[in-house]
Amino acid sequence: MSVGAGKARAFTLVEMIVVISIISVLMAILVPAVNLVRRQARAFLGMYNQREISNALNLFSMDNNDRYPQSVATVGTGDEWSWSDPTKMVGITERSPQLHRSMSAYLADYISDAKTMFCPSAPQRYKYLQEAWDAGNAWDNPETSRRTDPLSGTYCFYWNYIGYLSESKTLFRGPTGPASMGRYNQLLVTDYFGYDHWRSPGAFGSCERLKGAEVVDETQLLSSYWAVGGDPDWAMPEVKLRAAYTDGHVETYSSSDVVPMKISATPEGAPPYPDGSAGGTFFVPKSILP
Repeated sequence: MSVGAGKARAFTLVEMIVVISIISVLMAILVPAVNLVRRQARAFLGMYNQREISNALNLFSMDNNDRYPQSVATVGTGDEWSWSDPTKMVGITERSPQLHRSMSAYLADYISDAKTMFCPSAPQRYKYLQEAWDAGNAWDNPETSRRTDPLSGTYCFYWNYIGYLSESKTLFRGPTGPASMGRYNQLLVTDYFGYDHWRSPGAFGSCERLKGAEVVDETQLLSSYWAVGGDPDWAMPEVKLRAAYTDGHVETYSSSDVVPMKISATPEGAPPYPDGSAGGTFFVPKSILP
């Protein structure tokens, strides 16, 4: 028997290099695959969320004379009010004593988990999302000195909402109920995708991750989203988005298949707020056009 038999043999430098090379190749193959699976899982969850929102609205309508809840995306009271950011989940105040300022005051009996109302691809979930949903009209962020607070999310909510389609110079009228026809659209919910929000001027923003995007951090009143510089007159960032409709179906569409919408400055819908103000531009699927 030779001296040293049974002792472990050390790796040579060449063998170590070979092992590291194999690991590197495997990582190059596996990491993109894992990331793809994660993206697909988030996309599936986003579609599920929007379908659940559509189902909840239709259940609400069955209990309320075939009518959807009023939009909470408004500012002002009485006759002195205008439309606001369609991502609004809690408004600043009730538009009238008969209406709620909180979306959950209408829908909490149909949706209990606030994550359903939030895009899973957003950089982070709003810190007090569930607390705000549970509080309804009484929502008050504990980190502010205000008595009550508004809240904006990461989806755009379009039922009973009016916006201004700037290219066609016509109004977008969100559905009032599942049987809305004629001048009313069938679009209920979309991922947020917009441009020139006051929090990210001269940039595209979305709850879906954009290539090269940075995180716009949440504030006490607003959720975080992804933003990347650009100009819609030159090119749109490539991203897949989702939208839910009154019949319950959810479809995927491309950022190249959208039309711009502005926030309306009057209850009637025209004129819109000027460029550079009131949340900028919101993109909606081109398929909603007649």
